[in-house]
Amino acid sequence: METKDGTRYDVVVVGAGAAGLACTGDLCAAGLRVLLLETGEVVGGRMRTDRVKGFTVDRGFQVFNTSYPQVKRRLDLKALRLRPFTPGVLVHTDQGLRRFTDPSRRPKESRDLLPGRLASGRDLLALSALSARDALAPASVLRHGADGTTLDALASAGVSARLVETFFRPFLSGVFLEDRLETSARYFHLVWRSMLRGTLCLPAGGIGAVPAQLAARLPQQVLRTGSTVSALTPEGVVLADGREVRSRTVVVAVGQRVAAELLPGLRVPDGRIVTTLYHAADRPPLDEPVLVVDSARRFLNTCVLTAVQPGFAADGRALVSTSVLGSPGPSDTAAVLAALGEVYGADTGDWEPVHRVTVPDALPAMPGPMPLSRSVRMAPGRYVCGDHRATGSVQGALASGARAAHAVLDDLRAGAV
Repeated sequence: METKDGTRYDVVVVGAGAAGLACTGDLCAAGLRVLLLETGEVVGGRMRTDRVKGFTVDRGFQVFNTSYPQVKRRLDLKALRLRPFTPGVLVHTDQGLRRFTDPSRRPKESRDLLPGRLASGRDLLALSALSARDALAPASVLRHGADGTTLDALASAGVSARLVETFFRPFLSGVFLEDRLETSARYFHLVWRSMLRGTLCLPAGGIGAVPAQLAARLPQQVLRTGSTVSALTPEGVVLADGREVRSRTVVVAVGQRVAAELLPGLRVPDGRIVTTLYHAADRPPLDEPVLVVDSARRFLNTCVLTAVQPGFAADGRALVSTSVLGSPGPSDTAAVLAALGEVYGADTGDWEPVHRVTVPDALPAMPGPMPLSRSVRMAPGRYVCGDHRATGSVQGALASGARAAHAVLDDLRAGAV
């Protein structure tokens, strides 16, 4: 783009989600003149936080994993004022709530892992071997292992169908946003490793604090919000208002649907749809900051967000988050509320609906076998990044942005652009 004083930009990045922010940060650090264009008024893409009726609500239930390498590299974790979830999850079964936890972290709370409660002795041995391998093996070993589906991986590890249905399917449905366990086995192993090695948390300001911190580190005048790119041209990009932004290099860092529109011929995965319901309760149905899943799979997961971050409610009430696949209708929503009453052992009749958000492309579909990363080069001077080019996670988005920046720098040095 040429400014009034004749300055030309080296790179235009389209989209200020996690991938676009990481790419822009790396390109700026290399000394390039970069313009980051974002259609919204704030950065973050799907990592957004809103204030609704005095409550802090994210665009769908999200957690922050401290074990991701890109997170450790790029973020000031202390400044995010993270508060952790209890390690492990509570599983609602026909015998009531059972705790599935890492006995190395909470040995006194692992009685439900005694043989015959959540799992058999054989299952516990299989689970121990699986967890030890995933936690201790180098990540590169897991990335290059044989691939198939998560269901295949669990069967190969010796996990019984009973434990799959009691725990793994209900829990992983909320992680992968699909309930067939068709997600890549290699990705499952990497996710399991990250959970064993890291801590799941929430920032005090909501998940939107993460991209906000990345954006705050960019040089002034790099980011322009409220700027929608309608098309790419041989000279750069065209904005929705008809203005042309000229640049020899363009990086498309948006969700898969918009990326496919801007880059004809780009093959993108399907998106997973999830809806999150937020309710306010006068009394917390559970005082513990823990994730709850349902073996009957009437919802993906639920938790009392204010047990993790009390500041999410301005009036002192409890804020309960519950996620379900797809976009439920009124009768389905009523059934979910009834299920929550059973799971929490609480009267949900007076819970106030605070907010509902449906995210059409909350995660890219990752059926196995699949590559864990895809090329970021589309054509000379044209690049693409995002979790749909890697894995559906903050780590995947940030790493994809970093790879795009690296490719741009390599091509500029080689004179290929």
